[in-house]
Amino acid sequence: MGVLRAGLCPGLTQDVVQLLRGVGVRTVVDLVSADLEEVSRKCSLSYKALVAVRRVLLAQFSSFPFNGADLYEEFKSSTAILATGIASLDKLLDSGLYTGEVTEITGAPASGKTQAGALQRIHVVRVFDIFQLMDTLQDLRGSISKQVTNASGPVKIVVVDSVSAVVSPLLGGQHSEGLALMMQLARELKTLARELGIAVLVTNHVTREWENGKLRPALGRSWSFVPSTRVLLQAWERSGAPGSCRIASLTKSPRQPTGIQEVIEIGVCETPEQNSSLEGNKL
Repeated sequence: MGVLRAGLCPGLTQDVVQLLRGVGVRTVVDLVSADLEEVSRKCSLSYKALVAVRRVLLAQFSSFPFNGADLYEEFKSSTAILATGIASLDKLLDSGLYTGEVTEITGAPASGKTQAGALQRIHVVRVFDIFQLMDTLQDLRGSISKQVTNASGPVKIVVVDSVSAVVSPLLGGQHSEGLALMMQLARELKTLARELGIAVLVTNHVTREWENGKLRPALGRSWSFVPSTRVLLQAWERSGAPGSCRIASLTKSPRQPTGIQEVIEIGVCETPEQNSSLEGNKL
């Protein structure tokens, strides 16, 4: 469930949101599971008003069954493929980034996760924690739903660079709600991709398995189910190879066999005029 924000439902104004956050009620889950009498007393808010807000939020965020065949037909008719501008990467991704899906690029620092010619046309929004990120994503979803576009045209892709930077500080230690917040972010990203027909691209750091030293994406097993496609970037350790070259390995895909690799050269892309298929927001 999402982060509480003004306008999420009738009665949830900015003042109410701020008062709720002041007592630790930041998400829909927090409000649904809270003792509303105690929250009402601490925030000096109407108990009946809080009950009404909770009732509406439960109705909005409760899941409803879908017919699988209808969902599949809708998916086929709404999917588009966006070229990245790097031919070898597009080949690895089965022609490019697919709308309606979350694609993840993982790699160590300086592996080239954020360097692509298409990013020249990305509008950058800077966020510094997971709450700001989810607020921004929800604002973007509302804008796209109202067919509001940016100055460059319709939004076709959202890039989150990097997802681990805002999630990792919440995992482990005393942050007992970190996993729940991470999955709320996952739901927001997948909903953004699926409902609005855009491509979502996230970058993630890597860690090493202590048993064998192999690289694996950060954020653990729960996050591994979020991206539909996952690519691992590593330096091309070959004598005489240009420093800009990387090995891209497909580690997860619904269309291609995993384990296939391509050599890509970071910074060698089509010009913005040649590659006009990508426009969007980078977070």
